[in-house]
Amino acid sequence: MSIITNATARLVDIPVEAARSDAVQSFQSQETLIVDLTTDAGISGRGYSYTIGTGGTAVLALLRDVFLPRLIGHDIRRYERIWFDLFASTRSTAPGAITALALAAVDTAVWDANAKRLGDPLSIAVGGARDEVPVYDTEHGWLHLSEQELVDGITAVRDGGMRAAKVKVGAPTLAEDVRRLSAVRDAVGDDFEIFVDANQSFTVPEAIRRSRAYADLGIGWFEEPLPADDVAGHRQLAQHSAVPIAVGETLYSVGQFQTYVDAEAASIIQVDVARIGGITPWLKVAHLAEAANLPVCPHFLMELHVSLTAGVRNGRYAEYIPQLRAVTRNEVELTAATLRAPTTPGLGIDWDDDRLDDLCVATA
Repeated sequence: MSIITNATARLVDIPVEAARSDAVQSFQSQETLIVDLTTDAGISGRGYSYTIGTGGTAVLALLRDVFLPRLIGHDIRRYERIWFDLFASTRSTAPGAITALALAAVDTAVWDANAKRLGDPLSIAVGGARDEVPVYDTEHGWLHLSEQELVDGITAVRDGGMRAAKVKVGAPTLAEDVRRLSAVRDAVGDDFEIFVDANQSFTVPEAIRRSRAYADLGIGWFEEPLPADDVAGHRQLAQHSAVPIAVGETLYSVGQFQTYVDAEAASIIQVDVARIGGITPWLKVAHLAEAANLPVCPHFLMELHVSLTAGVRNGRYAEYIPQLRAVTRNEVELTAATLRAPTTPGLGIDWDDDRLDDLCVATA
């Protein structure tokens, strides 16, 4: 048996490595929820989720008051049973960000423990489709960067071997967006993929207008052009845009993704393991996308997503934004244009417990 006998949580405030801003927000801090569990067989599991500045204490309270007590006595092999039991206990707050983030911290801990029990790395435990995945850079494409800083940063990315990068859009005028993107395209050439991300900042007419200009620059996808709950607007945009539409980082249930797929409102699926509620529902979304012949290019969390993207057949890209270097002793292996999935059992993250203790701001 592999029965959970103890579970704890804490909130860790990890320093943000670089200034990050987009059309609607700045990345102020990285509140990271850590869940640790142990079983009667001595197996341990650690999972995590995050916010980018607010809500961390609310997630911790839900873990403390509801989820952690319910975990005791569960068998880690039954991850579907565990996930649904926790979800069902919070129906009045689900689906939604707070519940999803709390579920994700628990669910990733369960998968970590289960993979360790099997002696498998996470990429194998979820399917083992491949060992490495293509990667694109986001750290050099933030909206606050000057045009020259943007060009210099993404040129350096290309010179380092990556073949793709993302640029934030949503400048006050289309002309400014086009100038910035044109400067990058001129610098890196036509063989380098450029993606754009508007972070939900446009109306439908403006998104249609800008997508036409982006298409002329060979843009690979147009990410979060509209508010995430505007499925009809995304469908209308998709019908008018030559640039593929990408959504998913702010969707919080499998059903929400199903709605987008059924409406043919998106062609790149960017499911975020923390915001969807963990690995268990993440895989459901990935398989839903595969059935619709759509690629999965998850948002953020490269330390987890490299294994998940490698594990499923339709995983296309992982996003390069270092998140955990301040609290780990290892990094995801970057080899020019790809990230290699860890090969150690579990999530493959070598946590620095002393550093986590130093940065801990609350416990449960």
